[in-house]
Amino acid sequence: QVQLAESGGGSVQPGGSLRLSCVVSGFTDSSYCMGWFRQAPGASREGVGGTYSLGYADVEDSVKGRFTISLDNSKKILYLEMRSLQPEDTAVYYCAVKPLCRCSGASCYSVDYSYWGQGTQVTVAS
Repeated sequence: QVQLAESGGGSVQPGGSLRLSCVVSGFTDSSYCMGWFRQAPGASREGVGGTYSLGYADVEDSVKGRFTISLDNSKKILYLEMRSLQPEDTAVYYCAVKPLCRCSGASCYSVDYSYWGQGTQVTVAS
């Protein structure tokens, strides 16, 4: 059974940093897609960053320069490093995975992700 466990959320002041982690277990495929998404209160879910296990990782233009996404393929851990956090980054952040998948660029956000984490709250406020 595929499971995802997110951690690293919390409350920070504007300008602060957090690192989110998402540990995936329950499958052995070497080719898979993973992504970070977020949903703010009253807003639609949006993609933040996407990865393909065999050679792609990038974040949305709106967070580029502040957020970095990376994947430890050997451990199946997805990270999201967030710096210079702003109140508009406040949201529940979710990771998702789809085994036997390939993606790059914007296609990583439109993947029909099979499995989702429970979400971790990020709150940025002074």
